[in-house]
Amino acid sequence: MVVAVDSSTVIAYVQGNTGDDVDAFDAALGGNVVLPPVVLAEVLSDPKLPPDHRRLLLNFPLLGILEGYWERAAIVRSTLIARKLRARLPDALIAQACIDNDVALITRDKDFRHFAKHCGLRLA
Repeated sequence: MVVAVDSSTVIAYVQGNTGDDVDAFDAALGGNVVLPPVVLAEVLSDPKLPPDHRRLLLNFPLLGILEGYWERAAIVRSTLIARKLRARLPDALIAQACIDNDVALITRDKDFRHFAKHCGLRLA
């Protein structure tokens, strides 16, 4: 099963933290991991990211951005904002990339549960 991974999990993994999400990420490293493009940009933005972790991330395939993606991302974000739920723009972009590509997301960020409950995101 192919899974996507969120920056919160990638950062925890790089920092040597533990958790169910890190274990799931580690287990999927055999070739079943894809990255939403926003995750790659977020993690590579860290100037202290070790070069070996940078190389690891650059080897993962990226989820495709499908026609109408930006509008759908705005709609899912709007759906949560209307319910007075936290919906940060990067999270909406990550969630929509996963929804569009029918890929579950590994994350430790609890805000994604709202995208799962109200917008169709699958969490791994």
